[in-house]
Amino acid sequence: MALLRRRRRTLVGGESYRDADHALMPIPPTGGLVSCQLRNTEGRPLPGVAVAVVETEGLRRVVTESPTDPFGFYTAAVPSGSYTLRASLGGYRTLTRDILVGRGDHAALGALTLTPDQGSTRPSPGEWVIDDAHSRLGFVARHIALSRVYGQFTRFRGSIHVAEDLEDSSIDVVIDAASIETHNAQRDAHLRSQDFLAVDDHPQLQFSSTRFAVRAGNAWTIDGDLTIRGRTNDVRLDTTYLGTQSWNGTRIGATATTSLHREHFTLNWQQMVARGIPVVGSTIQIHLDVQAVLQL
Repeated sequence: MALLRRRRRTLVGGESYRDADHALMPIPPTGGLVSCQLRNTEGRPLPGVAVAVVETEGLRRVVTESPTDPFGFYTAAVPSGSYTLRASLGGYRTLTRDILVGRGDHAALGALTLTPDQGSTRPSPGEWVIDDAHSRLGFVARHIALSRVYGQFTRFRGSIHVAEDLEDSSIDVVIDAASIETHNAQRDAHLRSQDFLAVDDHPQLQFSSTRFAVRAGNAWTIDGDLTIRGRTNDVRLDTTYLGTQSWNGTRIGATATTSLHREHFTLNWQQMVARGIPVVGSTIQIHLDVQAVLQL
């Protein structure tokens, strides 16, 4: 099998690597390689770009799909034929390139530039109030390692300050602990009790952001302090900004996920079933869908 070898290349900022003796990927005898590097308009590598190689004839099926590596590189081996390469990342316009891959060939596309989608990359600076009627603060917990229990908090309020420099923005949210709901009255009463949230002593959950960071495009990281049952711990929200719409005002939308360990917030109640399996899993998955309205 033929081998494709990398040669010395210079990266953005003057960094370089030397691996001329390292085989990048074997070329299959009936196919070839496709490679490229995805960059932004400033020439910086874009990691995590979803790159797909799609047939140009017939069912136009996706032959292979994977994200770019931390340096923005993508390489795949495919059967010989005609394809369309499609690269997409939130906050950027989807890029396509037609390619022809021959047997034993390397279709090297070089550096490809993704351009921003101006309608979805950044919200306008200002004060935004969370619309609780069109937002959801949900969670998922494991039950006896067999199924998932889905729940949410139905009463909350919050505001988002979007600064001129997005990384100076902030979020504050207050949640009514007694509004926890899992569609089972007995379980909900238990979650409100001293075994879990102790809502009589700690009626509110609170989140205040400490840092905004843009990873790429519309992918953000929001760090903050979460207080549950009087115990505060830092959490990280992996956030996707969904853009702006006009409907009963100017609105922005975002989704976010994180994982919490109950023990970090002294939510230590537990029972075991056969073979030491816990009734309630210790890791809770958090899923947020948020709309906020610009205040004029």
